[in-house]
Amino acid sequence: MNVMNMFSLKDKVAVCTGGAGLYGRQIVEALAEAGATTVTASRDQEKLGAFAAECRKKGLKVNAHALDLANEDSIRKLRDEVLAQYGKVDVLVNNAVLRPFKGNTYDPEGFRKSMEVNATGLYIITELFGEPMKKQQRGSVINVGSIQGMVGVDPTLYEGLNFSGFYPDYFFHKGGIINFTRYFASAWGKFNVRINCISPGGFFANQPEEFVKRYSARTFLGRMANDDDLKGVIVFLASDASAYITGANIPVDAGYTQK
Repeated sequence: MNVMNMFSLKDKVAVCTGGAGLYGRQIVEALAEAGATTVTASRDQEKLGAFAAECRKKGLKVNAHALDLANEDSIRKLRDEVLAQYGKVDVLVNNAVLRPFKGNTYDPEGFRKSMEVNATGLYIITELFGEPMKKQQRGSVINVGSIQGMVGVDPTLYEGLNFSGFYPDYFFHKGGIINFTRYFASAWGKFNVRINCISPGGFFANQPEEFVKRYSARTFLGRMANDDDLKGVIVFLASDASAYITGANIPVDAGYTQK
């Protein structure tokens, strides 16, 4: 097979949760630009619908569907809608994340609420979308982790600033998602369903100049992530170009975790 054809997602059906957020927009665009019919799903239907419409104006096959990851019936409904409308699902990107914590405070209820989506919801959607993938004997699940699941917080990044990176629920989830990936890769390899994880670094979102300077200095490439930096690895893991890769966690962080 020609190597460029191996990266094509033509005739594939892809689903991305949390598709209108900082990472979600470029993930959805990447899947659709590579040729996939792409479903983007979240609770914010107004924002999601507007984004999907933008994509369609560019000639991309993107549709918005409702999804509440804290509700099993909502997850099952999305799965059934995708199968009814498109007949199959080839790619699932678990990108959605709930961030109820406002900082390093004692908040057991916030932690429980976070886990409804970030742990239980992740498990349910992976299992439910995995069923048709196992039946068709092919599929790719991509979990979106974070460098915060690989290393601890660097307090010096936040000294003197009005925000911090100390969020215990986020660290718990993003650390756990890496071994969650390994587990399902091991369990579903016999079905030719691959499960991999990416761990992005800090995304530039108009943070204070001093933070951007400090963070950029921690990387090998001297900058934060931009609107395109996840596109390549997403298409790679979704496509046949990565047909022999499963159970992997790929840092996409300009070398942050290697220092």
